[in-house]
Amino acid sequence: MISATLNRKVTSMPTVTNILDDFPILHQEVHGHPLVYLDSTASSQKPVQVLEAMDHYYRTTHANVHRGIHTLSEAATTAYEDARRRVARFINAPSTKQVIFTRNTTESLNLVAYSWGRANLAPGDEVLITEMEHHSNIVPWQLICEITGATLRYVPITPQGELDYDALGQLLNERTKVFAFTAMSNVLGTINPVAELVAQAHAVGAIAVVDGAQSVPHLSTDVQALDADFLAFSSHKMLGPTGIGVLYGKKEILQAMPPFLGGGDMIREVKMSGSRWNDLPYKFEAGTPAIADAIGLGAAVDYLTQLGLDWISEYEHQIMTYAWEQLQQIEGLRILGPGPERRGGLLSFVLGDIHPHDVAAVLDMQGIAVRAGHHCAQPIHDHYHISATTRASFYIYNTTDEVDLLVTALNKAKSIFSF
Repeated sequence: MISATLNRKVTSMPTVTNILDDFPILHQEVHGHPLVYLDSTASSQKPVQVLEAMDHYYRTTHANVHRGIHTLSEAATTAYEDARRRVARFINAPSTKQVIFTRNTTESLNLVAYSWGRANLAPGDEVLITEMEHHSNIVPWQLICEITGATLRYVPITPQGELDYDALGQLLNERTKVFAFTAMSNVLGTINPVAELVAQAHAVGAIAVVDGAQSVPHLSTDVQALDADFLAFSSHKMLGPTGIGVLYGKKEILQAMPPFLGGGDMIREVKMSGSRWNDLPYKFEAGTPAIADAIGLGAAVDYLTQLGLDWISEYEHQIMTYAWEQLQQIEGLRILGPGPERRGGLLSFVLGDIHPHDVAAVLDMQGIAVRAGHHCAQPIHDHYHISATTRASFYIYNTTDEVDLLVTALNKAKSIFSF
């Protein structure tokens, strides 16, 4: 059995009041109630530091990058590449050449599946993923297996919402060419032991592709210590803007891969007889990039770094544990996934036979924003024989007082639907 229990340490104690001051969107009312935003797993809010960095770029620096020799273009290029350096430091990448900007985690995972998969998979090969994956780490592998003739296999989950490690030992074998898995489930909250899973993949000669969309914003991430071949994550889940994501990859693997998209900036030379590709990371960054969004991501990385990922993890754990304990007191409410020590800062649940959409609607009328549905993870819900859940997710700007408001609103939903 592989342990996924976290070792959390508090290194500093920022005040949540000061943090809240940095998020202007949270200082408003919804339906006459103060906004309680519990949907950061879907998309986090943005501090003024991120907004101001992007505004400053558009007001003073905007120009296309890399291709100009005038002052604005050079300034924009410097700011864009500085954001890449900040991201590389944030995940301890050995080189900025290994940090590729994409649109989001979904595009990053598609890039790996199509570029690496088309070049390396063939009939008889196997791709292994897990039952707890987001659709973005399922569908690209389904598509590439159809193209290449490889076989797609799934590691099942236990009733407690963790990976079935006995089954994993049988499924991960010499036929496995890639093991793609989430570091943290966006439904169950389950935190998987990434380094140990990567080591198991490497032991059979497979590459390891890690979906870090839910883990990178909340847990300290060191790609060299994890030894992952690829790690994908999104800016908008870590206080940054939408429209930009990151793919980290090992240099030798990226160099051997063919481009994913064709066009400007990913080429070194174009002739009618053929083309030569640019160096990393630009080989995978076709066209004008999301320059302002990259700068916003760089500012978000600075903000998270200043707070400290250890503090963020511990604070979220305290909020989530308090929420877990309070929600467990609501009769008829069932939380999916493992206990507090083995999960991140989110809780997905069902409340009696009330449809999750109805629960979310009642909560919204109380000013509380949660997510309802299958959260782009239908196989998890199929496993539990339910169509949907309500999900409350927590981040640095949430408080135990907001958890109390959530409990009150859930009890109101019970009274409205009378079960």
